Amino acid sequence: MKPADFEFLQTMLRQRSGLVLTPDKTHLLESRLTPVARRHGLERLDDLVERLRAARTEELAREVTEAMTTNESSFFRDSKPFDSFRKEILPALLAARAQRKQLRIWCAAASTGQEPYTLAMILKEEQAKLAGWRTEIVATDLSTEVLEKAKAGIYSQFEVQRGLPVQMLVKYFTQTGEMWQIAAPLRAMVSYRAFNLLGDPGLLGRFDVVFCRNVLIYFDQPTKAQVLHRIGKQLAPDGYLVLGVAETVLGVTEAFKPVAGQRGFYGPAKAAAA
Repeated sequence: MKPADFEFLQTMLRQRSGLVLTPDKTHLLESRLTPVARRHGLERLDDLVERLRAARTEELAREVTEAMTTNESSFFRDSKPFDSFRKEILPALLAARAQRKQLRIWCAAASTGQEPYTLAMILKEEQAKLAGWRTEIVATDLSTEVLEKAKAGIYSQFEVQRGLPVQMLVKYFTQTGEMWQIAAPLRAMVSYRAFNLLGDPGLLGRFDVVFCRNVLIYFDQPTKAQVLHRIGKQLAPDGYLVLGVAETVLGVTEAFKPVAGQRGFYGPAKAAAA
């Protein structure tokens, strides 16, 4: 790939999704975008870039962006955050929200739905404590393609074997041929919306917990700070932000501080200082 073409894609992807593409990722470009080029009758990536430059069509640019965004996910991924949520964070929120009896969770970059459905299963398991409560899980992603898969809630044998306890599979999924579909009541617990983390999440409303895991690692420092600032505006003063194991707010923003004893969990700094 010519350096000018790489720079064009690098700039476009950063502007559209925040993805920072380094020169060593040329192979990733080729593996992800070659199928896109061929779907459009193009043999080479150079031809794809040429069409992007000439046409500037939103549809093609969106297709390229979605192909490059990572959609890796699994049920109960890095199980520790979900253990902490169930044993520590949820009880704290139930006590703090005892009068209002409302709980809203945002899964940012929800991919194909494993994370929000994991949370739905946890809430279902704790339903006796949530009697009379209104709970809502809002799941967003940049890619409309993965959101459609998430809404359907249909997964392969390989996907359900990755992190999902057997008892949960038997309890909450129905097998159809070689595929498994999560139960309708759990699908109804999650509302899916297309959303770009570079945008303003104001329309999504206020949340008690925000899961934004394994996303910030693809952004540069200024973009990380901006995304965290916007998330902070939508998080309740005593709410929780959950990041991936390789992510931190330290050195990025002073809007959040770590929650003592809960790795990967952060709270608004003002509330933490109060």
